[in-house]
Amino acid sequence: MTESMLYRLAAIAGLTGGGLTVLAAARRAGLVPENALTHALAPPATALLLFTLTAFYLVQRGSAGRVGLVGFVLNHLGLSGLFAIEFLTHAVLQYQDAAGRERILTGPGRPYFLVVALIFLIGVLVFGFASWRAGVLPRGALVLYAAGLSAAALRTSVPEAVYLGGLLVGSAGVLWLSTALLGYSRMRPSTAPSAMSRRN
Repeated sequence: MTESMLYRLAAIAGLTGGGLTVLAAARRAGLVPENALTHALAPPATALLLFTLTAFYLVQRGSAGRVGLVGFVLNHLGLSGLFAIEFLTHAVLQYQDAAGRERILTGPGRPYFLVVALIFLIGVLVFGFASWRAGVLPRGALVLYAAGLSAAALRTSVPEAVYLGGLLVGSAGVLWLSTALLGYSRMRPSTAPSAMSRRN
């Protein structure tokens, strides 16, 4: 697979995943009906963004350096953990009674949720910083990505409005970054960011 094809597919995944995340936020805010379909759309959104995040790293890997790699790994691990939580939430917990959900969320599962949130938060911030310094991806989009997803990572510590606002702002960043990635996929290999990074 060529880099251009990889970036194109990852951009499409990012646009789809970002759109689904906006839909999930709208569902939580009561703007979209709660049903099996809208619940089932949340885990795929996170899974798609795992692919897109990888492309975000690859397109700037030569410029992001070791800090970029560390940020990518932590961001990817945190997002993978969030995928597991989304799957548990929407495929298992919604079919249990309130008492059962409370036992899982405040019992043995709570430390896991907190560790995942912390790793994701650190990963988003480090990856955002390294990407800003690399100067390959749009910096305005990186601000939205880092600020929004940092707020979303603090889900259990902030009001619901802040969490939902973070999801929307972070999704806007993902959509913007994915659009930029789609533009890179149309560039000739010799002028693509990763090629220029290797040359430098």
